[in-house]
Amino acid sequence: MSAELATRTREFIRETILPIEDANYGDIEAAGGDEIRVKMQQAARDAGVFAPHVGVEYGGHGLNMAERAPVFEEAGYSVFGPTALNIAAPDEGNMHLLAHLADAEQKERFLAPLARGEVRSAFAMTEPAPGAGSDPSALTTRAEKTSGGWKINGRKWFITGADGAGYFIIMARTSGEPGQQGGATMFLADADTPGITVGRHIPTTDRSMVGGHCEVTFENVVVSDAAVLGEVDRGFAGAQIRLGPARMTHVMRWLGAARRAHDVAVSHAARREGFGSRIGDLGLTQKMIADNVIDIAATRALLMEACRELDEGGRASNSTSIAKTFGAEAVGRIVDRSIQICGGLGVSSDLPLARLAAEVRPFRIYDGPSEVHRWAIAKRAVAAAT
Repeated sequence: MSAELATRTREFIRETILPIEDANYGDIEAAGGDEIRVKMQQAARDAGVFAPHVGVEYGGHGLNMAERAPVFEEAGYSVFGPTALNIAAPDEGNMHLLAHLADAEQKERFLAPLARGEVRSAFAMTEPAPGAGSDPSALTTRAEKTSGGWKINGRKWFITGADGAGYFIIMARTSGEPGQQGGATMFLADADTPGITVGRHIPTTDRSMVGGHCEVTFENVVVSDAAVLGEVDRGFAGAQIRLGPARMTHVMRWLGAARRAHDVAVSHAARREGFGSRIGDLGLTQKMIADNVIDIAATRALLMEACRELDEGGRASNSTSIAKTFGAEAVGRIVDRSIQICGGLGVSSDLPLARLAAEVRPFRIYDGPSEVHRWAIAKRAVAAAT
C-alpha cells in the first residue's frame, strides 16, 4: 500500500503541485495562503493521496512511520506538497500528538477537523530570551490555577502557522521556576479565545509554510480544566510523543526537496557542455553528483532505522537525533552542491535551487539545532561508557 501510495503521490506532486510552486517561486502566501491550501488539499483528496498518516477513522490512510517515509519524501519534492497532503508542520506533528494523548472529546473537537483539513493549528512553545528555546526548561509562560480552569500569561515567538490557525497547543509552566526540569503543562485553546493575540510575522528565509512564523502573546487567557492536554505538570514528557516523530517527518519532507535539487543538477550536467565534453563527464562534477547520491542514501538509511524503532514503541531518542542531525546537514550539502553544478543558473530564479537553499537552511535549527543534538548524542555515549 505504501509503495503504491508513494507512486501516486509522485505523479500528483509533479503534475498538479509543482506548477503552482514554480509559478509563485515557492512563496505560499504569494500563491494565495489558506485559499490555495484548501484548493490543493481538495486536489489531493480527489487524487486519493490526502492525509497518508492519519488514522482511517479520520479519513486517512493510517500509515506507520516507516510506511509514510517514502510518501512524505515524494510529497516534499515540492515545498508545497506537504501542505497539499495535510502533512506539513506543525499540523502533522500536532495530529500525531493529539492521536496519542488527547481524550475522546478533545479528539472530536480538535483532531478530527485538523485531520480533515478544515482548520490549521499551531504549537506554542518557543519564547524570546530568556525563555524557552533549545532549552525547554527555560519556559517562562505561566498558567495559574483558577476556579474550574487556568489563566495563562506569556509571550511566544517563531510560532509556525499562527496567523490563521484555528487553535493553539500552548506549553505553559504550572509549577516550578524557569530552569527547573518538569512543571510544564500543555493546553488547548481556540485562537479566538480572549487574550490571544497573533502579532508580527518574523521574516525568515523559508516561504512555504502557511501562516508564517509569528509572535504570539497570551494575556490573561482563561481556559477550562478540559483544555489540559495530557497531565498537569507532565507537559514536557507529553511533548516527547510529538518531537521524535516530527523530527523524522521533517527529514522525510526535506529529503524530497533535496532530491529535486539533485535531479535538476544532474539534468543540467547531462546537457551542458564545457571544456570539450558534457560537464557531467568531468571528474569534479561527478564527485559532487556521487556525494549527493551518497548523502541521499545515508539519510534514508538513518531515517528508516529511527522510524522502525519508533514503530516498535521505542522513544528512539538517540536514533532520531542522529537522523535529524545528519539529515539536516546532508540536505543542505545536496542543495549546495546542486547549485554549484549549475553555476550561474543555480543562483538565479530560472531554476528552483536558490529558493530551495533558503528553504532547507532553517532545518539545521528547527526541531533542535545540530549542536544541541550532538550534545545529547555525546552525553548518552559518555553515560553508556561509565
